[in-house]
Amino acid sequence: MVTIPLTKRGAEKLKAELHLLKTKERHAVIQAISEARAQGDLSENAEYEAAKDKQGFIEGRIQEIEGKLAAARVIDPSELDAGGKIVFGSTVDLEDEDSGARVTYQIVGDDEADLKLGLISISSPIARALIGKGPGDVAEVQAPGGIKHWEVIEVRYV
Repeated sequence: MVTIPLTKRGAEKLKAELHLLKTKERHAVIQAISEARAQGDLSENAEYEAAKDKQGFIEGRIQEIEGKLAAARVIDPSELDAGGKIVFGSTVDLEDEDSGARVTYQIVGDDEADLKLGLISISSPIARALIGKGPGDVAEVQAPGGIKHWEVIEVRYV
């Protein structure tokens, strides 16, 4: 079975979504289906069809999250000791060698990635280029605009 890496925060977020889907969303859609059925002829009932579609989406998402959590390998970045090397869960400060611009990223699982929050997916080109590097190392990343060189300034496990 393939394991899915998740940070502790990412696992908690998925658990919260699963709880919401099971306790609130599922019951709301069942109520909507019940109300649509009460309106009579189901063959031309748009509300009934919409509610059934939403129910299918909710049940599919519940199965997807349960599968991910069952296959998850939850990693707490604060408990890592990778000797200053970049690994899954690391927070890294980088400097663009061309422009001097500095950025901070945390390497997270695919479901957790959000570039606006500085969370990059472990499967992204930049994360793959950074894995195993340490302070002072330079990562070469193939970006849409061409090759970029990022110098690793600091690696933290927070």
